[in-house]
Amino acid sequence: MTDSSKIALRSKRLSDVRNDYDWQRDHELARLDATTPITCSFEEYLADYANELRYPSPSRCSFAVETHDGQHIGNCVYYNTNEGKSETELGIIIGDREYWNKGYGTDAVSALIDHIFRQTKLDRIHLKTLTSNLRAHKCFQKCNLKPCGYLERDGYEFLLMEIYRTEWQKLQLKTSSAL
Repeated sequence: MTDSSKIALRSKRLSDVRNDYDWQRDHELARLDATTPITCSFEEYLADYANELRYPSPSRCSFAVETHDGQHIGNCVYYNTNEGKSETELGIIIGDREYWNKGYGTDAVSALIDHIFRQTKLDRIHLKTLTSNLRAHKCFQKCNLKPCGYLERDGYEFLLMEIYRTEWQKLQLKTSSAL
């Protein structure tokens, strides 16, 4: 679907379910996302997963993050899409630790931002990340998201970040004129 230097974003498939299930059960990944690991059986998860693939939500668009050699290493999503406010929220997980700290997350976020601004009419992308997740902050800043506030929820403190279409367009013009 969308290629970049390290990854391709593609539609989710039923064959992704085992990785996704394992990542959703992982305590460290859950901690980085301020959630708790899932406890349902694989069979229950599979049934819900298949249902979501069959009947996707109109306010959510999920992608698998895949290396160019076909390895499914994570997922990214935009969700809570609000057409009235012309905005959406971005999320990402690189579940395969072999690909941490090597630029795959940055590449995936950048590709997703490009996809959103090229394929939708949305004007703002925002996200929240734990204030303690410095690796995520670096990734998002490399993708030109700017801090825009803080949020406390359920005992966690989050950094809020955003990028607007106009900022992204300026960066695209700068990049193309530099070539």
